[in-house]
Amino acid sequence: MILPKNARNLVRTSTSLKSSTFFITAKFSFINNKRLLSTTGNLKNNLHYSKQKYPANPDSTKNYIIEKADEAIITLPNGVTYNQPTGLFINGEFIKSQDSSKIKVENPSTEEQICEVFSGTEADVEYAVNSAEKAFNPSWTHCDPKVRGKYLYKIAEIMEKKKDLIAAIESTDNGKTLELSAGDVSVAIDYVRSAAGQCDNCLGGRTIESGDGYVNYTVREPIGICGQIIPWNFPLLMLSWKVAPALATGNVVVLKPASLTPLNALFFAKIVQEAGLPKGVVNIIPGPGRSVGDAIINHPKVRKVAFTGSTTIGKDVALKAASSNLKKVTLELGGKSAHVVFNDAKMPTTLDNLVNGIFKNAGQICSSGSRIYVQSGIYDHLLASLKKHLEENIKVGSPFDPENYQGAIIGKSQFDNIMNYIAIGKKEGAKLLTGGERVGTKGYFIRPTIFYDVKEDMRIVKEEIFGPIVTISKFDTLEQVITMANDSEFGLGAGIETQNINTALYVSKYLHAGTCWINDYNSFHHGVPFGGFKQSGYGREMGVEALANYSDTKAIRIKLDI
Repeated sequence: MILPKNARNLVRTSTSLKSSTFFITAKFSFINNKRLLSTTGNLKNNLHYSKQKYPANPDSTKNYIIEKADEAIITLPNGVTYNQPTGLFINGEFIKSQDSSKIKVENPSTEEQICEVFSGTEADVEYAVNSAEKAFNPSWTHCDPKVRGKYLYKIAEIMEKKKDLIAAIESTDNGKTLELSAGDVSVAIDYVRSAAGQCDNCLGGRTIESGDGYVNYTVREPIGICGQIIPWNFPLLMLSWKVAPALATGNVVVLKPASLTPLNALFFAKIVQEAGLPKGVVNIIPGPGRSVGDAIINHPKVRKVAFTGSTTIGKDVALKAASSNLKKVTLELGGKSAHVVFNDAKMPTTLDNLVNGIFKNAGQICSSGSRIYVQSGIYDHLLASLKKHLEENIKVGSPFDPENYQGAIIGKSQFDNIMNYIAIGKKEGAKLLTGGERVGTKGYFIRPTIFYDVKEDMRIVKEEIFGPIVTISKFDTLEQVITMANDSEFGLGAGIETQNINTALYVSKYLHAGTCWINDYNSFHHGVPFGGFKQSGYGREMGVEALANYSDTKAIRIKLDI
């Protein structure tokens, strides 16, 4: 680095050569508005904010009007009343959008309006990006990693204290059962804690021996401003999978929740406030994908986009991110996962796994086991057993009734789409084993639906439905079922039911899927990475793999003067 003459005396480097490792210690400060290497400067309360302004266009938000938004008082179906933030969360405050437009939030179990929240605009995204940039440069990214860990751990602790309320908000907003929501909240808390514990080692590098009079090492550095777009099927869980690794690695976030389910994202922002996270580190803007989402994806200061959603929209995200400023992109997209049942599968555990694989969250899971393949020796028996199990034990209805296994479909559009696929399956000649109808007249409930004796080229076999519909096919040999299971453009998840460990390991080796569950399905752990092959996307959520998505590797090569 070439420094101004009047600043050279401020530069100090200490070097030592030990085990082929070269250490440089430095801190960043700002002198005469220039970025210099210096040993001076202190972190006040472990975090110091520079007053230096960074916007490429300082006037880009000069006419931005900041008006605080009120909270809505909401009484949930379980009788609990709480204060729900309704404003955009930007620069540590809940504010109205620039045009004051709003999104109506509906309870899919009752078709009644819960409340309204403000809907963002491009101007709001611009303000959020500039706020995030100020937070990032330089203090958040260069603070002691344990500071970031303390914030994340405090967020997890507050979530733990409020977990029952958060779960009830999720079930009201999304329609999933309260038991499922509680499980989601637990996984989210565990993951935030896990990310907190990774803060002091996730940016580590390595030394490289080249044997040529050089010392070489690598460091990992935060990317910067990360745009994040999450879906409606797991509002809180997807948020934690995005925000936690970004913050752990020293990045800042501008996140757009799904318009159908913004409540827990905004409630999480309230938790961020309570935890004292520095302003601008996390910004959350509800709004339409074609305005707020596109503004995030196309913004030149946003350096990374993480998206979870459909494959069709994911492709559009990737194209826009590339054409804007060649953003780094991770995509967790659609699925049409195969669940393979061999003759020696253990019953009734297999029945529970099959039900959990497809009817959990009403089939609104990208990794759902929506194609079941059953070996011929137990095919007829399994059909009869599964039909009986569903009709006698699996109840559909209000998410707050503990007797119900399956809650509501997210909204009318998705409900109509699923019902249309049921009609398509019947028209294609697939046999209906059970289900295929609406439950009740109020709320978006559909009975678990099974088609069998299907042909592999049917639309209900090939296309992602994202609902409580599963197809069942028969197979004879191991090689045959591997071919059938892999005959898909998707590759997110897969399931294998067998008591033969050799069969399980062999098949899991050859299935084209990012996650293979053996004698289990749709179980998640914060240390186990999750993501897809083929058109199910790229990049991983959770595990150390997720942390790698949020940093860049820098190589340092030093010639020794000996």
